[in-house]
Amino acid sequence: MASTKREQLLNTALELFYREGYHSTGIDRILAESGVAKMTLYKHFKSKDELILAALQTQHEEISERMRRAQQRLTPREAILGAFDGVHRWLHEQGFCGCLFLHAAAEFHDRSNPIHLQAAEQKRFVLTYFRTALESLGVGEAEAEALAAQLQFLVEGAISMAHIYGPGDQALQAKAAAERLLAAAGV
Repeated sequence: MASTKREQLLNTALELFYREGYHSTGIDRILAESGVAKMTLYKHFKSKDELILAALQTQHEEISERMRRAQQRLTPREAILGAFDGVHRWLHEQGFCGCLFLHAAAEFHDRSNPIHLQAAEQKRFVLTYFRTALESLGVGEAEAEALAAQLQFLVEGAISMAHIYGPGDQALQAKAAAERLLAAAGV
């Protein structure tokens, strides 16, 4: 039962943080929407910041696991391009509100803040995902690092533009640019 209450809190907090922001979402609102008592909240999380960190960690683990599974079942090139297909699907989900991690980094802009660091960890994971796939394709270490960053810029740009203008074909355009980058790199 306790873990169910913890999951209820995390799920409610994630939804509210994503939709309305971290600073804008109060503990009382999370409690009201989750149906969990304040005492239970503080049994699991010492502070709102700790709840935010746990919510971000939960989301990071879910996304990372999904990407790892894709990397295991696809060729490296398919894994790279498949990331853009995944982003395209996500952009078109009901209630898309941009990137939870980018929002966290923006609201907690001090780069030494644990919440900002958690957001940065997710972005580093994406960079590593691309770099690992590129190295598996035989791209040299230095070139793989630069190309991985360029691929990440395409992903982040597609997400940002979909957030600003509304979901469209941003991820598909980014995928087309990624294909050109890969072709230019000979992979």
